[in-house]
Amino acid sequence: MEENTFLNPAKALAAAHLCEGMAVADFGAGSGFFTRAAARAVGEGGVIWAVDAHRELLPRLKNLALAEGLRNVEVMHGDIERTGGSHLQNAHFDLVMAVNVLFSAENKEALAQEVVRVLRRGGKALVIDWNGSHGGLGPHPSHIVTEASARRIFEDAGFAFVSNAKAGAYHWGVILKKR
Repeated sequence: MEENTFLNPAKALAAAHLCEGMAVADFGAGSGFFTRAAARAVGEGGVIWAVDAHRELLPRLKNLALAEGLRNVEVMHGDIERTGGSHLQNAHFDLVMAVNVLFSAENKEALAQEVVRVLRRGGKALVIDWNGSHGGLGPHPSHIVTEASARRIFEDAGFAFVSNAKAGAYHWGVILKKR
């Protein structure tokens, strides 16, 4: 049965089993919708690094987090489609979120490789993207990345499928584990 809601970060993150103290990276963080939900889930002992190519979004995201009492959010300007482009530490993170970024990524394989690079052994990726254009609500139909295609890209980069993540009626979501 398909859920009839729009994207709900708390529900999607529940599938990733976030816990207190985890280190999480949000690739293509945008306004921080998922960043802030993850920051609440990992608590004061955890940290969230929000990475985005749009430098102007980062101060706003940081200020929103602080206004919500979330002092565990750090921001970083970076290119997630280039090795080392996120500027994050190798093999450091427990989870990397890539939400609504595949449809716009020019180099999806390099994005998957950057996720692998920053994850510790056994770390997980939460990948969510649009399942259709939905009459213009989502991206152009030619930009849609299917769940099967995304799984193939990430599996080729060194991931194994773990489970699906509830992502609402307009998105698909998967949890993958670094091998």
